Amino acid sequence: MDLARALGIESDNHNELTEQIKQLKSDLSQSSSVSERRILTSLQRILDTWSVVPDVAALNWDSELEEDCHILPFKNFLCPLTKQVMKEPVVLESAQAYERKAIEYWFERCLEDGRDPTCPVTGQVLKSLELKPNIGLAGAIEEWVNRNVEVQVSTVVETLRKENPEVDGLDKALDIVFKISEEHPSNRYRVRNAGVVLLIVKLLKSSSKSVGTILRSKALMALLSMAKDEESKKIMLEEGVTKSVIHSLIGNSEKEKEYAVKLLLEFCIDEAYCKSVASEKGALVLLSSMTGNLELPALSNLADEVFKKMERIEEIVQPLAAAGRFEPLINRLCQGSDNVQIEMAFLVGKLTLTNSCKEHIARQCAKVLVELLSKPAGRAASLKALYNLSGLDDNATILVDSALLPALTDILFKSHDASPELKELAAATIANVVSNPGCWELASADKLGHSMQSESIVSSLLGLLSGVSPQCQVSTLRILCGIASSPQAAESVATHIKSGDGIKYIIQFLEHPEVEHRTYAFRLTRILSERIGQDLAYALKPFDKLVLFKDKILDNQSANCERSDAACILANIQLSEEEVKTLLEATFIKWIVITLQTHKSSFNTRSSRPISNIAEGLLGLLLHFTRSVNPQTLGMVREQRLMTIFRDQLSFPSKARVKQLAAHGLKNLSEAGRSLCAEDTGSPTPRRFCASLVFICGKPPPEPTTCPIHNTPCEDDSQLCLLKSNCIKPLVDLLAEEDTNVEIAAVEALSTLIIDTSKNFKRGVDELEREGALDAVVDLFTEVRPGLLQERTVWMLERVLRVEGHSHRYSLNQSLVRALVEAFKHGNANAKRHAQEALTNLKQISGLSGKASQPRARR
Repeated sequence: MDLARALGIESDNHNELTEQIKQLKSDLSQSSSVSERRILTSLQRILDTWSVVPDVAALNWDSELEEDCHILPFKNFLCPLTKQVMKEPVVLESAQAYERKAIEYWFERCLEDGRDPTCPVTGQVLKSLELKPNIGLAGAIEEWVNRNVEVQVSTVVETLRKENPEVDGLDKALDIVFKISEEHPSNRYRVRNAGVVLLIVKLLKSSSKSVGTILRSKALMALLSMAKDEESKKIMLEEGVTKSVIHSLIGNSEKEKEYAVKLLLEFCIDEAYCKSVASEKGALVLLSSMTGNLELPALSNLADEVFKKMERIEEIVQPLAAAGRFEPLINRLCQGSDNVQIEMAFLVGKLTLTNSCKEHIARQCAKVLVELLSKPAGRAASLKALYNLSGLDDNATILVDSALLPALTDILFKSHDASPELKELAAATIANVVSNPGCWELASADKLGHSMQSESIVSSLLGLLSGVSPQCQVSTLRILCGIASSPQAAESVATHIKSGDGIKYIIQFLEHPEVEHRTYAFRLTRILSERIGQDLAYALKPFDKLVLFKDKILDNQSANCERSDAACILANIQLSEEEVKTLLEATFIKWIVITLQTHKSSFNTRSSRPISNIAEGLLGLLLHFTRSVNPQTLGMVREQRLMTIFRDQLSFPSKARVKQLAAHGLKNLSEAGRSLCAEDTGSPTPRRFCASLVFICGKPPPEPTTCPIHNTPCEDDSQLCLLKSNCIKPLVDLLAEEDTNVEIAAVEALSTLIIDTSKNFKRGVDELEREGALDAVVDLFTEVRPGLLQERTVWMLERVLRVEGHSHRYSLNQSLVRALVEAFKHGNANAKRHAQEALTNLKQISGLSGKASQPRARR
């Protein structure tokens, strides 16, 4: 105003004043005068603060509504500085009235600029800065505001009650409600009494498409402001606004979500409101999804504040935990009284938890829950909680480190006052912990320091099988399966079961009427058959269980797991020739072949789930058959094309064990073919091939070709010749497998082509060369470590290097020479001997007689 007077311009002519100031600034910008530059600095400060609006609140009615519902204020209601209706008018000694905050701001600017404080309107220098409240003017303004509020509220009510209101009208009405509530909070009761709160709640609950996200945002904003009035808040909750607010948490607008969360936060100031919010379906889950959202940090913080309000309430701990908010539960479980801990443990036991939640709770509370087991009152709740947490495999280490196993075995074996339910829980929890190896084998399983695989524990487990509830029996069988499956514990467990006469306890469940009992009994028997197959066979045969396994395999009504386990058991135990003949008769062999073909077909077409587990057992059964091939069984070998069946198991992805068994089957058939060929060629009257092989391969062609391996005519697709059955390449491919047992089986099968006693030794080596087998074996040998695989590969290489052309070629392979030297130094006895002979053949060292070693039998 001082500037305007000095320039001779009306103070409200802002455009002209701005233009003049720009000119003045331009004139002074190049001045070197200190005083003028000081003027320029003050001027710049004025310009910078020109747009600053003092913190003065007043009704700012929409211009489009003014003519209809706004009573215009008198001129003396307006502050000369802000041009807005005053809320706290004060009078200066110049008798001019101003808004208190505005004139205080003016005085501050005067003092900062080093000027005497003046009256902005009159320019009078003030001797006193006393501000006297203008009570009369304040009363008149308040009366005017109240009349305006009444008019505005009436207009809002009229708009909100329309059946099909226009979106613009609703938008303006909601703006007015918010402004009234914020700028004149004393008038909130007028808004509430007029039913506006109820109407806005109904608007939010409306499913009309016209109520879009912008209107919902403004409605929530208006309700948020009105919620500061307790009566209005009560109306909102009684009318079920919480459900509508929660629905807005999934809205598309960030503003809508923000106002919704802020409104929930306002409700949660009171404990009763917290319960109301928590009881609404989906509220806690939606809020939980917002917390930790890095993309919307403001919303995340607001949602977190809502949870902090709720966490104070004991009754909401369970709903919060169900929504993934576990801190209140964990804090009470770790720090609460005994009764509180028991209550929280009970909650953990009955909650459905995600894997990440199970791990989080276990890390924080496992030790507390284990300690609670020692208190009779908390044992049941703690057991349920620990059982729930043990359902996650990754928690096994945490629980074992918390000394869980001794506490559980004490309940299971020694606690006489423990109910059957508690024993069932204890057994089921142990079964979960030992279901995977790697964490419990070295831990103490009882208070005396015995491990789970110790004779004491195994004996106690076997004793439980006859004296506990059916469910506890199932869990005990699961425990035995778990500890018997561990590579570290399997040998000990199998030995203790055998010495403790435990096999007879286990096999009684093979025909149990309940599926679970049979399932785990078959699984445990299969596991034991891999370790103590002979002892298992002695225990099974007197009870005629071998036929039981065969019937189980053929029973389509039985579970696949039982059938596959039955097949693996029969495959693993030793059978006499008579038992093989009895069990593996023609019909059963045919069924096995059809099932394996179906397995391959289903895998290739993806039309059904592969039955790879049963394939392992069925291949093992065929191995029994191939171990005793004779002229009486050759017809079945040819008819069922067994060599092709074994070969096909190598040509598509399957378990390593399946590939290993298939390679063993090819080895057995190849050896059988060689034996029969040797018998035939050794007869007084030489023939093109032995009668048995002619029977397999069919009638010989008029001009037969000689098989390079057998030196007799072999039909294409012969079932006793690896070459004619195209099995060499699939076996060579197995040499690149990661499983050592598969590689050993492949090497042994290929070795049948170059047995020393064969008269066509060189031709067999040449065939392996054509198929790339020799280079593959050399590459494998240079990489292996001392062991059975090294022994088998160096045996094969020693035979290959007896052939002069190959010994000369490989003598230049320095990697092979170094690997042979390493085998000679560090291999087992057989590997050292074969390596020495191989090096002699390569002329790297001299033989004992100065000549190459003479052929000797493989075994």
